Amino acid sequence: MINNNPIGLFDSGIGGTSIWSAIHLLMPFEDTIYLADSKNAPYGLKNKDEILALCIKNTEFLLERNAKIIVVACNTATTNAIKELRSIYNIPFIGIEPAIKPAALHSKTHTIGILATKGTLSSELFNKTVEIYHDTNIIEQVGHGIVELIEDGGLHSTKMNELLHLYIDPMIKENIDYLVLGCSHYPYLIPQLKKILPSNIKIIDSGEAVAKQTYTVLKEKIGLHDKGKSNVVFYSNFNTKVLEEILHNKHKVIFENF
Repeated sequence: MINNNPIGLFDSGIGGTSIWSAIHLLMPFEDTIYLADSKNAPYGLKNKDEILALCIKNTEFLLERNAKIIVVACNTATTNAIKELRSIYNIPFIGIEPAIKPAALHSKTHTIGILATKGTLSSELFNKTVEIYHDTNIIEQVGHGIVELIEDGGLHSTKMNELLHLYIDPMIKENIDYLVLGCSHYPYLIPQLKKILPSNIKIIDSGEAVAKQTYTVLKEKIGLHDKGKSNVVFYSNFNTKVLEEILHNKHKVIFENF
C-alpha cells in the first residue's frame, strides 16, 4: 500500500527531533513535517487543559499540511492528551511514554530511576503504568530546568552538568541499574549522562520503539511512501537557531508564528 503524504511530528520544542531521527533512520524515504512549539516550552509545567489545547493546535497545523499519521514526540503531551486526541481526530496517533516496562523487567537490583518532566510524572497514564511494576523500586526525579536550558542553547553548559549531578547522583546511591529518560529532549544528554553514570547502569529512551511502532501502523493501515528522495520540513515558532544547531544545520528550519 502506497501513501505519499508526510508523517507529522510535534513536540514542545526541539527535543522531539530525537524521535524524528529514529523515524528518519528507519524510514528514509518518508516525507516528514516536524513542528517545534518552542514558544510554549516546556509543557511539563502546564496543566492538562493547557497541554490538550496546545496539542489540538499542533495537530490542526499538521493536518492542514496533509499529515497521514501524527507522532506526539513529547512524553508530557502523550501522557496528558493522546487519549483525547484519538477521540477527536480520525487519524492514527503514535505516542511516547517512559520505557518503564523494559527497565523494570530487566533490572537486577529491582531499582530503576526515571528522569522526566513534572507533567509526565504527575499524569494519570504514568501512574497507572507505575502501579503495574509494584515489585520494582521506581525512583522518580523531575528534571527541573533541563528542557528550558536545552531550548536556550545550554545543552553543554556548566549549569547543565550541575543539574545532571543534582538529579542523578542520588539515584546512583540508591543502586539503580537502569535510567529511563522520560522526555524526548533528554536523549541529547546521553553523552553527558554516560560520564556521570557507572558503566553498569543502562540508559533507556523510547526513540527506536516509537519509530518501529510508526512503521508498523503505516505498513498495516495507512501506507508507506514509495521510493524516492524524501522531503523533510521543520517548523519552529521561536528560536530557529537552536533547532538548526541540533540538526547540525543539515535541514532548513522555517519560522512560523503559530
